[in-house]
Amino acid sequence: MDTKIYPETNSNKDAALNTPAVMIIDRLLALVGLLLTLPIIMLITLLGFFDTGSPLFFQHRVGKNQRPFTLVKFRTMSQGTASVATHKVNGDAVTTLGAMLRKTKLDELPQLFNVLKGEMSLVGPRPCLTSQKELIYERQQRGVFDVLPGITGLAQINELDMSDPLRLSKVDQRMIANFTLKDYFKYLFMTVAGRGQGDRVN
Repeated sequence: MDTKIYPETNSNKDAALNTPAVMIIDRLLALVGLLLTLPIIMLITLLGFFDTGSPLFFQHRVGKNQRPFTLVKFRTMSQGTASVATHKVNGDAVTTLGAMLRKTKLDELPQLFNVLKGEMSLVGPRPCLTSQKELIYERQQRGVFDVLPGITGLAQINELDMSDPLRLSKVDQRMIANFTLKDYFKYLFMTVAGRGQGDRVN
């Protein structure tokens, strides 16, 4: 699947988000996170079977260098819900368990496996769907695809979702250009502390 439909004009290939140190820290923290939250993951998986019959949700997203990958999350919406950007989904599709998972961000826990596989970072631009052509275009213009997508980042802690592609891509670009290791831990801490409420639905 090739999503490279526009030429890229800016580059962030030397960004601090691309350093080996960040990749090592990513995998170490992801492994520790999975070990510490394993009982929670098992409980949510069990509850998910009763909630929707299918606790995990798999979706194609655009990764580093625009290579598609399969993102995994806990399912928060009824089976059969259209696979579109969250802000385009009717809120009625969110289940009772799903609402709790989204509010606490526990639905993101399985993405630690994506981090271990090297498909994502703990911190980076939130990966978009392959169908979000406008956002893909705006991110291409700013070199956002030069780095791994992340579970959280500057846009997420400021509750900026994908409904405004231009603004989001500019915030992503600013985060990448000014990124430091201090920012990495700051964004993680703020996310764990409850800053931001995840992608909003209609």
